[in-house]
Amino acid sequence: MDLSVVDLSPVPRGGTAADAFENTVDAAKHAERLGYERFWVAEHHGMGDRLAGTTPEVLLGRVAGATDSIRIGSGAVLLNHYSPFKVAESFGVLDGLAPGRVDLGMGRANGSPASDRALGTDRRVENPNEDHRERITAVVNHLRGDYPPDHPYGDLSVPGSAEGPAVPWVLGSSPASGEIAGELGLRYCFAGFIRPGFAERAFAAYRESFDPEGGLGGLDEPRGMVAVNAVAAETDEAAARRRAPAEATFRRMQRGELGDETPTEAEAIEELGGAPDPTPATLDDDEWPRSISGSPETIRGLLKQLADRVGVDEMMIQHTVPDRDDALDSHALLAEAMDLEPRK
Repeated sequence: MDLSVVDLSPVPRGGTAADAFENTVDAAKHAERLGYERFWVAEHHGMGDRLAGTTPEVLLGRVAGATDSIRIGSGAVLLNHYSPFKVAESFGVLDGLAPGRVDLGMGRANGSPASDRALGTDRRVENPNEDHRERITAVVNHLRGDYPPDHPYGDLSVPGSAEGPAVPWVLGSSPASGEIAGELGLRYCFAGFIRPGFAERAFAAYRESFDPEGGLGGLDEPRGMVAVNAVAAETDEAAARRRAPAEATFRRMQRGELGDETPTEAEAIEELGGAPDPTPATLDDDEWPRSISGSPETIRGLLKQLADRVGVDEMMIQHTVPDRDDALDSHALLAEAMDLEPRK
């Protein structure tokens, strides 16, 4: 199984966005050395005190220059905020900077009313699913120059390399996103750390609707992966403690009290009233945890169980580990668990 990483560019306590971006670039170089397949960066708005990653297309330019072989991409560009042509242009430039190794992950999300207003986002779209489908189609057509000559956009072009264009992915957390990806014949990544209970339904919708003649993906069969919140440590108990900030952050979100800082491991354990229980080595058939943890042996089994349920051969790792050294150590142990081949 391949492993990949999505990085949220968290702002370290007492630090700045500059520190967050430096850590993201270091994490990308670390993932490349360990043998991870791809390294994606996320997009969030109005959360600058906690998450600095607002513009993947900018941050990826720096990541491209710091790496040589790992695939890089967006997890995701939120299309409801932007012009499809501008997105295609940005990722054409990235393909020119990192020829043949750029992924364009496309999703959608509304932020706070204030951030949406500031971005000029229209929340009154009559049919959001159809709007999203049209935006994805437009981005891919612009990227590939697939508009016919008599189309209003037929004479437009975007920059890029001879090895491009960027590879499009549909990202989502619902069966609707899986259906869109399938009908367009595109690759699909499900955000299992957002709505874990929908993973199997989303992939069922993806496969049932998959159309190799959809004209966009160039795929003969469905291809997908699942993003999971996962951390590893030397023992199951240590990994459960390392998972505590993710559990505490989720409880804060449920209460609507996220705050400006991610709790440290010690603070999270205190908030939770104790360290979380270790993730069982064998999951119930109907269980899809929001986050998982374990020793290399345990986490290997957990990732394989989840991958087998939806029939994928790649998992993308997301985490909520505020300590940078702990986060990098977790990535190293995950790479060890899945027998990744280090790059020289």
